[in-house]
Amino acid sequence: MLARSPQRRSPGPLARALGRFLHNRAAVAGIFIAIPILLLILSYPLWWTFRPNDIDLLAMNSGPTTTHWFGTDGVGRDVFARVLEGGRISLLVAVASTALSAVIGFLFGAISALAGRWADAVSMRFVDLVMTLPPVIFLLVLASIAGTGIWPTVIVISLLSWPLLARMIRSRLLELRERDFVMAARGMGAGISHLLFRHGLPNSIDILVVYATLQIANAILLEAGLSFLGLGIAPPAASWGNMLNAARSTAVLEQYPWQWLFPGAALILAVLAINFIGDGLRDAFDPRAELN
Repeated sequence: MLARSPQRRSPGPLARALGRFLHNRAAVAGIFIAIPILLLILSYPLWWTFRPNDIDLLAMNSGPTTTHWFGTDGVGRDVFARVLEGGRISLLVAVASTALSAVIGFLFGAISALAGRWADAVSMRFVDLVMTLPPVIFLLVLASIAGTGIWPTVIVISLLSWPLLARMIRSRLLELRERDFVMAARGMGAGISHLLFRHGLPNSIDILVVYATLQIANAILLEAGLSFLGLGIAPPAASWGNMLNAARSTAVLEQYPWQWLFPGAALILAVLAINFIGDGLRDAFDPRAELN
């Protein structure tokens, strides 16, 4: 009598999602771009000689050399150090604003879906109101009110970014609230906080992960745009946006291209890498991929 071979356990949903992510060449390329950038940004004070605001009067507007790898700007500051410090500030602003907007968006969307008809009507009308405001004008008005600096910029980007997430969370949880285990929890007297964090949050993790990844790239661009306009990170603090703003004159564009080329390239590479990763995560968590 032949013994039955043990059946191989099928991988779980997270393992299948990871497999789809690793088969996405663009997403893997994004990781290979993002990790070196992140390591450089976080570690450069440990091994690089110059600080972002150190001035070398003998090397003003100097091109790339073995001493100043990316050259210097008009007052003798090292462009390499300022590019990496600008990456630090952009990453801090992007992560903090994404976390804040994710909290606001999740709470609005989940409360709208789970707290009852009146809460749904009021919260969604408020979301509709925010989404009908012209985003560019809304952003500039908020920035002019909040002022310049890291944390005002975080608040401005957060207040602009949460409504779309709120709608996605609401759409997911409207379907969830009709399921038997949620209705049973309601019948047993579970409060809104139990429904939010025991049922709503675990079933929204995939949306939050994809949103956070793509929103970080969007926040980096928003911070760079605000800083370029003088409404984000103010000099002498380094930011990719205000570095591009400082290099916008015709003389710098033509004679000292390293002053805008390197911060611009860093901005493009960082945003592309994060978008590649975000697109890969979105495809990996897409339930329709299970059918392919």
